[in-house]
Amino acid sequence: MPIHRPLVRAELPTDTTSLARYLIGKVVMRALPEGMVSGRIVETEAYVVGDAAGHGYRGMTPRNRSLFLERGHAYVYLAYGISYMLNVSSEMPGTGTGVLIRALEPLEGIEIMRLNRGIERLRDLARGPGRLAAALRIDRSLDGLDLCRNGPLWLGRDDHEPGDIGQSVRIGISKDANRLLRFYVRGSEFVSGPGSLNN
Repeated sequence: MPIHRPLVRAELPTDTTSLARYLIGKVVMRALPEGMVSGRIVETEAYVVGDAAGHGYRGMTPRNRSLFLERGHAYVYLAYGISYMLNVSSEMPGTGTGVLIRALEPLEGIEIMRLNRGIERLRDLARGPGRLAAALRIDRSLDGLDLCRNGPLWLGRDDHEPGDIGQSVRIGISKDANRLLRFYVRGSEFVSGPGSLNN
């Protein structure tokens, strides 16, 4: 598999919703001691300005400060004390908005992912944000990382056309739950969530 060159920050949309859609079909690259692990993004969620479900809604804290960085930086947090979540900061510095990477289609380092997850089934390796982070061994040590340059974790460009992109409400939230801010590849077996949202 080729090493996908990092996305150029200047090419990233400055609007969170647009960025969430733009990232569909791009590649998450993770360099591990055992080798390279990568997956194509098939599902994202946008957390926009004034969004009560967003971590930046009440302002900057030591925990969420990476969300307020210039677009294209990693914001990694631990959800419910169990699973790490990978987000991409999405607008101008100080804004506090982001895109959650919800699911990947595994591309490279699949055996490494299987060991990291302790499962064999390809479809379930990175289908959902917690599984994704576990498969790629993403944790808080990567919080604040610039995803637009080579390093332990970055976002790569890909010539693959993602196909038909669907849009729905977000998954697992109670605040601002009616917003159509989730994007996904229609027909992809690697997308998470209930089938009713993936049509």
